[in-house]
Amino acid sequence: MLSEYIMKKKIKYLVAPNPKDKKLTEEITGFDESFKRIKTKVIIEKDLTIYLNNQEIVTLMTVGDHPKYLAVGYLLNQNMLKFNDQIKKVDYDAELKVVVVRTLRKTNYESKLKRKVTTSGCAIGTVFGDVYDEILKTKIKSKKKIMHSWIYEISKKINLTPSLYLEAGAIHGCAIIHNNNPIIYMEDVGRHNAVDKIAGYMFLKKITGTNKIFYTTGRLTSEMVIKTVKMKIPILISRSGFTSWGVELAKKTNLTLIGRAKGKKYLVLSGEKRIDYR
Repeated sequence: MLSEYIMKKKIKYLVAPNPKDKKLTEEITGFDESFKRIKTKVIIEKDLTIYLNNQEIVTLMTVGDHPKYLAVGYLLNQNMLKFNDQIKKVDYDAELKVVVVRTLRKTNYESKLKRKVTTSGCAIGTVFGDVYDEILKTKIKSKKKIMHSWIYEISKKINLTPSLYLEAGAIHGCAIIHNNNPIIYMEDVGRHNAVDKIAGYMFLKKITGTNKIFYTTGRLTSEMVIKTVKMKIPILISRSGFTSWGVELAKKTNLTLIGRAKGKKYLVLSGEKRIDYR
């Protein structure tokens, strides 16, 4: 059985959730359905302000782990950092809850910050107008295939990995998969934060997305499709459902979109040619 395999042979993640980190959860008391007093863990939300050089860009609500990856990934996915940018330094001040990303290139996004769209992302996501313009001109050309059996295996491996979700709930997870093996797994109160942390990690570690698979616990909205395409990942999987705009953008960009992946069942609404049903 797959669960026995995972117990015997631990998945080798490059980075994964740390549910034992006491800075991410706190224990509170309450009552259950029988009015019995209980203790339970809840996720701690923190604000994090991101600066690009000398300009304040945004304040996000986040669980608080991997702030540097979150800042870099957010700026990449909003077209404020370019993939050929050279980052001089990323400074994080835990007391002030501020991250400053410093680049060799001079930046000024005053006008860009006025043109933004509040998305359906939980904890309030934002995408700036020029990102939509870029995505509509993008076509994913990767010939990466996913085996039919991998879809179940991927979901099972992630579900059995120790996580904040299993510890306290109230959180989303995103993972990067190589073939059928998860290698990067991030969580946050908003799925857009989780994927931004992954984007920042991959950029700083120089990990390519063209031969990878992306998995998210959240719904397949336009925002998630855009971020996946920005990372050049050809296949996006979720245990949740779709939005019409998410499907439309997936078709326009040639992204394989697999949703409602629970147990051995799933739906494919875009890019079905990348699935090997053998």
